[in-house]
Amino acid sequence: MEKRRFENLGIDTSLLGFGCMRFPTTPEGNIDEPEAERMLDAAIAAGVNYIDTAYPYHQGSSEIVVGKALKKYDRNSFYLATKLPLWKVDRLEDVEAIFEEQLTKLQTDHVDFYLMHAVNKERWDKMRDMGCIQVLEKLKEKGKIRYLGFSFHDSYEVFEEVLSYRDWDFCQIQFNYMDTQEQAGLKGYELAAEKQVPLIIMEPIKGGRLAAFSEDITEKFRKLDKDASPASFALRWVGTFPNVKVILSGMSSMEQVQDNLKTFQDFRRLSLEEKAVIEDVVNTMRGRVKNGCTGCRYCMPCPAGVDIPGCFGVWNNYHIYQNYNLVKQDWENNIGVSHQAKNCVKCGKCEAACPQKLAIRQDLEQVQADLDKKEMVL
Repeated sequence: MEKRRFENLGIDTSLLGFGCMRFPTTPEGNIDEPEAERMLDAAIAAGVNYIDTAYPYHQGSSEIVVGKALKKYDRNSFYLATKLPLWKVDRLEDVEAIFEEQLTKLQTDHVDFYLMHAVNKERWDKMRDMGCIQVLEKLKEKGKIRYLGFSFHDSYEVFEEVLSYRDWDFCQIQFNYMDTQEQAGLKGYELAAEKQVPLIIMEPIKGGRLAAFSEDITEKFRKLDKDASPASFALRWVGTFPNVKVILSGMSSMEQVQDNLKTFQDFRRLSLEEKAVIEDVVNTMRGRVKNGCTGCRYCMPCPAGVDIPGCFGVWNNYHIYQNYNLVKQDWENNIGVSHQAKNCVKCGKCEAACPQKLAIRQDLEQVQADLDKKEMVL
């Protein structure tokens, strides 16, 4: 199993981290506990020693299941990570109360890697001004937290502000070959490396989007290695960066566990040829973008209630990945019928406000037509 050194902490972790947010579930929607434990056991037996969970995963049951599954192991044989749900912190006292609840659920007396969860500008300002970080630092002084960091979802500018606030033990960002310009992105990676803050990576496969492709993309990877999955190339792309210490993978089947173990047991950084193919894949997929919406939202609010940037985001992703299943949740639930493109009344207010001068009314018509067909399903 590939290991990486946290030079600032003096510890070695497995490069593969087991993300406990996508455990297999029963028909009733509960975690399939025997299968989840079997998957964790297989990963640990192969050398995985970084286990990541969080307060909200699986509606709050992930920490409980993880606590049960890990109880049989020597507590010093693995690193346990969980996160403070910032959206539940209304008073300073909530920080320690939530943390103690998590210790109980996890059946442990300390957390190795504790993160402020899903930091963005609004949450950061609130937690900083409230004094949340000082409370966490006191918990660290008591030995209840070994290493303190944060997970991040916002712009690079906010990332720079948060990363520069104190000497963090580590931080966690979204990073994959399609998202080098999103959120913290490649600039964020470089800033963390410059400040010698080790990185833990989430969404290396972009929520499964880099695991299943149309045949033309799949063939590009198959020519490199017919026995390697497309997901393995995405993981190896991330692992090629030296300041990446843990790559989290939210595994939901034993098949995914075994595929990941195959990738990390004899880990290889990408060759120049493989990097070139991935760059070609990125260019191919970006070439499928249907319109140039930047999400600036100058077109909003729409008088008819259409979520114009949301519709275009789903439409672009549908064509980029050519898989309706990857956008179904966003289209059918997050946007929903009342905010879909079909509600457009063609008033033109949006086009007058659009700095990109997009043909919004025409494109919205095509959005609805394409997504109603659901032709591309992998």
